[in-house]
Amino acid sequence: MKSPTHFTKLLITHFMKPLAAPLLLLLSFAATDAQQSKPPAQGAGDDDVVRVSTSLVTVPVSVSDRQGRFVPDLTRERFKLFEDGVEQEIAFFEPADKSFTVALLLDTSESTRFKLRDIQAAAIAFLDQLRPEDRVIVISFGKSASVLSEPTSDRAALRAAVLRARPGGSTSLYDAVELAARERLRRISGRKAVVLFTDGVDTSSGGATYESSLRDAEELDALAYVIRYDTYSDATQATAGASSLGGQRGVLVTAKGELLSDAYKRAGIYLGLLADKTGGRLFYADTPDNLSRTFARVAAELREQYSLGYYPKRTADSTGERHIRVRVDAKDLSVHARKSYAVR
Repeated sequence: MKSPTHFTKLLITHFMKPLAAPLLLLLSFAATDAQQSKPPAQGAGDDDVVRVSTSLVTVPVSVSDRQGRFVPDLTRERFKLFEDGVEQEIAFFEPADKSFTVALLLDTSESTRFKLRDIQAAAIAFLDQLRPEDRVIVISFGKSASVLSEPTSDRAALRAAVLRARPGGSTSLYDAVELAARERLRRISGRKAVVLFTDGVDTSSGGATYESSLRDAEELDALAYVIRYDTYSDATQATAGASSLGGQRGVLVTAKGELLSDAYKRAGIYLGLLADKTGGRLFYADTPDNLSRTFARVAAELREQYSLGYYPKRTADSTGERHIRVRVDAKDLSVHARKSYAVR
């Protein structure tokens, strides 16, 4: 006679076997549902997932001939792109006729008070030379940086925004660059650029610094076109004592206590680095006519750029600067592109 234990096992096997498959299927669905409903890791929202899973590096490129004329109609196959000497596969390519978003930063501090009408007229002329679909963010900065217009292609709204700029106060240049790069352009996809009009002397930025604003610009995949308007002679001639600049009579200093001559030297270095690190250009405008021509040249260059993108072969396991070089398989052509980008 078989033991009760063995008999019990036979009963369980007999009655449970028909239920085994449905039971396993039910358990499978439960496990799948648990996996799907599992909350994401802290700090891994939708935006973060996109940012982490894609390491596409975009490089705006302009190509010109010996006469400085833009060379159109180049195809992806004509370009070669290198990171730290290693050739990269070009995964993304846009021809030169695509639209872009530009952050237009206008220095309206006290040093530009007597030039504001010229600045506004040149800025409006710049807007009129863009494509109808191009979008613009207007930011003015004096004592603080203010967004006068969010990204829009509405020319009437943009003209009104430029005309709302008011002069006065000190200069928060670094705050304005950080505002454009970190809080506006970084969250915008596609082609983008910064067009900055300023004398370069920062006297009142509160959060951003010389170094941090350069780092923000370098990490952004946008060109910086800098138009430097010389206000040094105006500043030195406005008053012999420079009391409005915070100094004692006969000693020209900024509100931060820096010698005015040193401040302008520092400004020149900063603006040069801002343009160079982003692959943009630095222009000088010393007259209203020159200012208008410079804005027109910037608008033309923005219309005449290719955009290349690649996924670095080297994984982002280290921080620091990575160097970029772009070549075209044709003789007597000049290629202008950003030289590096930062991994933080």
